[in-house]
Amino acid sequence: MISSSRYITDVTRRRLIDGLAQKRIHWSGTLDEVDFLGRLCELDTLPSFDSRFTTAALDIAQHRLLNLDWDDDWIFEDPRFGLVDGDETLLAFLAEMLHPAVRINPSEVDELRAFLNGILIHDGYELIQVDAISGAPIFAPRRIGSGVRGELKNLIFAAIGPKPEIVLDDAVNNDLRIVKNEQGCLVYDRRLAAHGLTWAELTNWWADREGMSNSTTRDISRSLYQRLDRSLGNNGAERRIMRVYAERYIQLGAGIPALIPQVYLHYDPYTRSRYLPGMSPLARQRMDFLLLLPNQVRIVIECDGRQHYADSDGRASPRRYAAMMAEDRELRLKGYEVYRFGGDELVDSPATTRMVDAFFDRLTTRYAD
Repeated sequence: MISSSRYITDVTRRRLIDGLAQKRIHWSGTLDEVDFLGRLCELDTLPSFDSRFTTAALDIAQHRLLNLDWDDDWIFEDPRFGLVDGDETLLAFLAEMLHPAVRINPSEVDELRAFLNGILIHDGYELIQVDAISGAPIFAPRRIGSGVRGELKNLIFAAIGPKPEIVLDDAVNNDLRIVKNEQGCLVYDRRLAAHGLTWAELTNWWADREGMSNSTTRDISRSLYQRLDRSLGNNGAERRIMRVYAERYIQLGAGIPALIPQVYLHYDPYTRSRYLPGMSPLARQRMDFLLLLPNQVRIVIECDGRQHYADSDGRASPRRYAAMMAEDRELRLKGYEVYRFGGDELVDSPATTRMVDAFFDRLTTRYAD
């Protein structure tokens, strides 16, 4: 999530202003300035700097639509709109310049985005696609080095029973299809919004899937939780994490990110018996838990039982530990954030509940900055 911190320097701000002027790109695009700014804030609640008017909307209309006696870059210095106060407001403004309602020509959008990113990169930001309208991209800012690149397409999770068999239904578009054991897993088939995936959105999807649209929110939420809990099998450690997080839905509301269990990361179509000696299936085919946060930040939570670091006889296994660390490196290099709990941390006790709850508190604080 983008904060209101000041990473963007005055030098960068000046480069943005001067560059837009040199390229003769006006920030409001095909909209007039009042309409553009109205997409970002309530102009009628902002004061006028002209004593003849009461609101910023009337003020701007007079000086930019009627008289044209303000410079084109007036917005960047006007304190009412906060573009000089912090990064968040400026970045939202720049992302809005690329919106399909503001600019229709794809080549113009590509050129402007390349220009903006070429300037912002020096202060550690970039504008990335997070959604689309009728095939036209929608962009949002993120800190460079955070988040996972690319669009989420296949969220397969909470499998119960036999492993699903998955094929590429359309390799060109990377569309998957489950051809066997589909009934045992869940597939979230809706577009992921820029803010990630909340429990409210997941329960809305579940209500439609299960024909529960007329049920109470509480009944829908309970039904989904029970289904997710079944995917954890006999794993008490994972179940304790899920239970603590479920309490957070009750305390903080359904607008918090959904904690998604047993999410497929890789798919290996073969059984272990099909491998030659020394070979093994793809590592970490499933993630224990996944949180999808704003700006494509994806949090992986793993619960490490003995099988992660010891052989079947209980002896410590440097080979297994090294393999686990290699998997973590691969995930982190792709942009995922990985947090691990040791099995001994997750015994059934009030102290464990407090520890896990404190972890989620700190996680929330970290990714709100």
